[in-house]
Amino acid sequence: MKTALITGITGQAASYLSELLLDKGYAVWGLIRHSTAPILERTKYVPNAVRLIDGDLLDPSSLTRALRIAKPDEIYNCASQSFVGSSWDLPEITCLTTGMGVLHLLEAVRKECPESRVWHSSSSEMFGNRIQFGRYNEIDQFHPESPYAVAKVFAHHLCRVYRESHKMFVACSISFNFESIRRSEQFVTRKITQAVARIKQGRDVRPLLLGNLDAKRDWTHAKDAMRAAWLTLQQKYPSDYVIATGESHSVREFCEVAFAHVGLNWQDHVQTNMELYRPSDVYYLCGDPTKAEILLRWEPTVTFRELIEEMVESDMREYA
Repeated sequence: MKTALITGITGQAASYLSELLLDKGYAVWGLIRHSTAPILERTKYVPNAVRLIDGDLLDPSSLTRALRIAKPDEIYNCASQSFVGSSWDLPEITCLTTGMGVLHLLEAVRKECPESRVWHSSSSEMFGNRIQFGRYNEIDQFHPESPYAVAKVFAHHLCRVYRESHKMFVACSISFNFESIRRSEQFVTRKITQAVARIKQGRDVRPLLLGNLDAKRDWTHAKDAMRAAWLTLQQKYPSDYVIATGESHSVREFCEVAFAHVGLNWQDHVQTNMELYRPSDVYYLCGDPTKAEILLRWEPTVTFRELIEEMVESDMREYA
């Protein structure tokens, strides 16, 4: 039986990943930070079979302790301050957690269990605004536009350095936006689908306030993204892979599909608010998953429309 350790176990990505690993017969450990929030609230989507270990990417000694307890064959780093908007308000904690936290993890693995395989979640935000059409691949240059993206670039290059210098098996998914019904409420996708449900159920008559409706993203289902994460660690050699659908859709399109699913016209319920625009935004992201398709034999199973409709239906049940 293989053993896996997942950091950031309370996030949407880790919950789907833990389910996948358990289905494959793994023993799964989850690293969880100490918090005053109730444990049951934070682990809502974490399967009961996952064994939890207290730890924090900013506390190297806790990482060493976790590795000694779990003795993992595979390590999946899902931990991050992952909300791009908040990185402008919390630049230091974002860079510490999303950047330096990865250094702490890699050092702990190097010293404690260098034979373990490590997967890290890199981000499409690293590319910034380098192109206005076409698709990004694994060799395109990075041009980060936010503190979050800068931290992700730092972490991504660290993974490459440890892979090449220390001969460790460290693989990265350069993941484009992945969503699900478990997405946190501060993200625009969940903000939209929850508003759709509240408005349709008659619980809210206020307009939905959004920022840049023309921003385009390549949206994947979190389940598909985590299946790719697992596949990266099953290869003979470590590498980096763009995980995306190859299609880009605007926030405006997301609104249109979400509201139309319940028979509403999005234009009657959505307003833009300049205060919600970011100091520097990425206007277009689209990934080229060719390498993942060929080497990992991976492809997305959920379409853009299916993803949105699944999220809307879930929130409709929540607000029924």
